[in-house]
Order: sequence, then structure tokens, then C-alpha cells
Amino acid sequence: MPHPLRTFRRAVRTLAVTAAALLLPLAASQAAQAATTAKAADTVTAAAAPGAGYWHTSGRQILDAAGQPVRIAGINWFGFETSNYVAHGLWSRDYKSMIDQMRTLGYNTIRLPYSDDIFKGTAPASINFSGGMNADLQGLDSLQVMDKIVAYAGQTGLKVILDRHRPDSAGQSALWYTAAVPETTWLTNLKALAARYSGNSAMIGIDLHNEPHDPACWGCGDTTKDWRLAAQRAGNAVLSVNSALLVFVEGVQTVNGVSGWWGGNLMGAGQYPVELSVPGRVVYSAHDYATSVAQQPWFTDPSFPSNMPGLWDKYWGYLFKQNIAPVWVGEFGTTLQSATDQTWLKALVDYLRPTGQYGGDSFSWTFWSWNPNSGDTGGILKDDWTSVDTVKDGYLATIKAPGFGGGGGGGGDTQPPTAPTGLKVTGSTGSSVSLSWTAASDDTGVTGYDVYRGSAKVATTAGTSATDSGLTAGTSYTYSVRARDAAGNVSTASAAVTATTTGSGGNSGCTAAYTVNGYWGSGFGVDVTVTNTGTTAGTSWRLAWTWAGGQQITNMWNAAYTQTGSAVSVSNTAYNGTLAAGGRTSFGFQGTPGAGGVPAVSCTLS
Repeated sequence: MPHPLRTFRRAVRTLAVTAAALLLPLAASQAAQAATTAKAADTVTAAAAPGAGYWHTSGRQILDAAGQPVRIAGINWFGFETSNYVAHGLWSRDYKSMIDQMRTLGYNTIRLPYSDDIFKGTAPASINFSGGMNADLQGLDSLQVMDKIVAYAGQTGLKVILDRHRPDSAGQSALWYTAAVPETTWLTNLKALAARYSGNSAMIGIDLHNEPHDPACWGCGDTTKDWRLAAQRAGNAVLSVNSALLVFVEGVQTVNGVSGWWGGNLMGAGQYPVELSVPGRVVYSAHDYATSVAQQPWFTDPSFPSNMPGLWDKYWGYLFKQNIAPVWVGEFGTTLQSATDQTWLKALVDYLRPTGQYGGDSFSWTFWSWNPNSGDTGGILKDDWTSVDTVKDGYLATIKAPGFGGGGGGGGDTQPPTAPTGLKVTGSTGSSVSLSWTAASDDTGVTGYDVYRGSAKVATTAGTSATDSGLTAGTSYTYSVRARDAAGNVSTASAAVTATTTGSGGNSGCTAAYTVNGYWGSGFGVDVTVTNTGTTAGTSWRLAWTWAGGQQITNMWNAAYTQTGSAVSVSNTAYNGTLAAGGRTSFGFQGTPGAGGVPAVSCTLS
């Protein structure tokens, strides 16, 4: 399968830069002294909270200095690889406020792409210094600004992975070298970075080269094309000056005639593993995208999305599932404008394993991207570089791990959230009860809520509303809600409420077919058909569903609705409530911002 052309995922901003003095790498004696300091630091942090110190691997897990499982759950912040020669968005905000916001949202790692141009003393372009913003970056070259970002990230508890994204700012390359940037330059610059951050465990590793693709091969033995052999050379070069780092190795495009995403095919790594001079340092990295980046045949397979887990198993998931090595999905993203993309993202998040259930024994990841100016994915931030795309960010809630911890990702956090308040019944039908409540608070952030019917947990949601379906008509149920954070700490229960479903259960019911009929930049349309599945006529019907994202109805025809949070209740009008046995009626609505997945719709006819 030929790889589809990929759109240019990086920003279009380019500014002239001035030359600066070439940065010299650390002297060998300085690097050796720093490495000794790092080893001593690891000994000291061995008893510290999860995530402390440098990391290493064992089987499929990444472990901290004390041997506790950790999960990379982070974000890509690009720009150093472009002709701005610095992380983007600093034309709008202070870099510290950006990093603080990342941490507040629950991301624990920053992947920083760069190009080899920054070793030429490049001057960062388009940094805003007005009003004291970014004041400590004035007069610094690109590498010195990177120092500041790494240092502040570490100060706030975040880790950093450096990503050799391009040989130069002009664009990506299939192989790890070009005529202008030979392999010797690549290796020299990797070693310079490894030495530069030796002793600073905030910088945990280097992604050796971004998205190798055809003609790159894996295991073919041709030293000019075999990415696996090149990764071994580069990994050993990095470890020769900083043996504490993780070495992140992406896949290729094609293995044995089977093609996938650039950098996303690790089918050859099982037979031909990357073997380095220091054990426990290799983390394999895959990239995976949705249709907003490029169309792939699996998206139009009739079995989509149930075909996706098997596909991911084949390309890279087997490495984790067979306990061969950790797998980090270094890039994945989408604009979320199509139902296919929304379905794909939900399926991928499920595949990566929820932190609350598996903790650090999970796939690691960094989402593409923080930046809103990624042309075919957009970002977690909106175009103002401040507002958060809460729908997109919400898809990631179950796999975040702010405190790095195993057993839930919370590190040393033992403080539970406050109990949710204001629990109330917002609607009921003959088979469902809809609830809403006021958000709880937590020192590191609430990641979700568990809804209980009596003592049974019946729903889990990232928002502050839920609908419990499949109930018996004319029956009373008691509900409570508990909040939880990324560390797995659970609050005490909210005050309980009691709800009674409508009707007596005499009618045999109805079904509702919910069909998304269109998308546009800021909204979507849906058609719904209600069918009487019983043997007697009904005189009124009611539907209920709860969206997984932040969708809102903007207008509806041929039905009446109420919406509280994500919970929606719809009822007939005066003219279409009566349905003969087997009869049907339809209504439609428009909403914003994106359709999300098709919700489970309950239908009651009376």
C-alpha cells in the first residue's frame, strides 16, 4: 500500500533570524562529572515519589529511579524545528504560563521537536517581551531558550523528551541524514544535547529521528537505509555521554511490503530489536493519525472501528502486549471534524489503557499538539493560544497521569478530591434517569466522576452529568456520585438523591435511530427516527442520551428538548406523539462544536 501524501503539519510562520555564536558542547570532563552527579541523584531519589530521577525500562514498563512504573502522558509543543527556532506561541504568552497550564490540564511530559539548525547559534524569532513577558529569554539563542523551558518544566514537575524532528527547518526527511546534514552531524548534535542536559533528570530522553519513511527499512542490513542499525549507532552515541537517558526509537513506513503511517510501523522490531550498550534504555515509538491528516484503507473497512485494535497490535502494540518493550505513541491527533475521526480517537484512547485501572502499566503517549497552528490537526489550545479545546482535551481524560504514578498515575498524591455537591435529577423516562452535579475540586485536578445506583457503579464520566439507562418503568432508584483524581484517589460520596422512572412499563417500547447527517467547521446535524416496536399504539414518546463531549444543541425541529450539561431529554410535539404499532416519526437538530460519537439513546413510549 503506497503511503498517502501527508499534509504539512507544521505552522506557516517564518521570520528572519540573525546569527549568534555557535554553542560549544560540554567538555568531556564536565560531562563525566555531571554523569557522576546524576548517579548520585538517582540514589538519593530512590525513595522519593513516583517519577523521581532518571528512568529505565523493564519489559513493557518504564520505571523511575526507585523502580516504580510511570506513564508518559504528555503533549507536543512544536516550533524549535521551524524557522522561528523556538517553541511557538511565545508571541502571545509567557513560556512559564504555558507550562503551568499544561501541568494544570494533567499533562506530565513535553515533547519538544527541534532541527539541527539550532546548533548554528540561531536567534529565536517572534518572542513577545512586552509587559515583562518572557523577560528571562531576552538575548538568548535557541538552545539557551530550550535550557529555560527544560529547567522550568522540571521545576514544575514535568518531564521533557527532545525530538530530532528535522535535519533543518526546511522540512522533514525520509532518512536520518541528508546531503546538507550528514550522519556525522546528526550524531554529533545528539551527543551535544545528551551532554548538555547530563545531570538534569527533567530531560529523560531523546527521540532520535522523526518519522523515518520509505526508503528507510528495518532489518534489511543496508547501513544507508536500515533505520534499526542507525538507531543503534545513534542510541549508543547518546549513551556514551549520558548513560541515564531513555532512547526513543520510532518505526518506519514499510516492513515486508506492509505500509502504514510514517514512523508508525514497528513490525520488524520483534525480530530485529534495537540493542544498545546500556540495557533498559529502549522505548519504541509509534505515530498514528486520523483522516484529517490522511486517508487510510482501514478507515473505510466495513468493520471500522472494531478492526483498529488488531491493526495497532500488528504495527506496534504487540511489543507491549508480549512484554518485549515499552511503547510510546509519540504523536497522534485530529481536528475531530468528522465522525470517523471522533470514533478513531475514542478507540485509540480505549486501546492505550485507562490510567485509573492500569496505572503505569500502560502505553505511554504525547498528543499532537499543544499548538493550535498545526494545519491538519489543530491543538489542545484554540487560536487565541489561551482557551482550551475542552472537547478534544476531554477525550484524553482517562489516559492522563499528572503525577506519573503506577496504580493510577498520581505519584505521591494521597489527597482525595472534595465530594461533588448539588446532585440533582434533571430528567427521567420510563427507562432512564438523568443527573447533574457541581464539580468537585482537587489539588492536582479532578479527572472523572463515578455514578452509583445504590452500591453499584453504573456510569463513569469526565463531565458533571450522566444518564443511567435500561431501568424499569415506575421504579424508584437512589443515586450518589464520587469524584476521582489521576492518582486514583476517590472522594467521599455526594449527598444521595432518589429518582422514579415514569410510567408502569405496560407498553413494550420504542427504538430511536440517531444518524449524523453532516459536519461543518463549527457544527453538525443529526436526524433521529423513533419507531414503535410494540404491538399497541402509544400516545407520547421520550428520548434521553448523554454525550461524551461538550456538544450543545443549537436548534431542533419536530420535537421539544431540554439539555443540562451533556444530558439531553427529547419529547414529542403535540402533533407527532401518537405512534401506531410499528409506526414511526422523525425529528432533527443541529449542534456545536463537533458531533462526537453516536450516544446510546434510550426511548420510552407510553
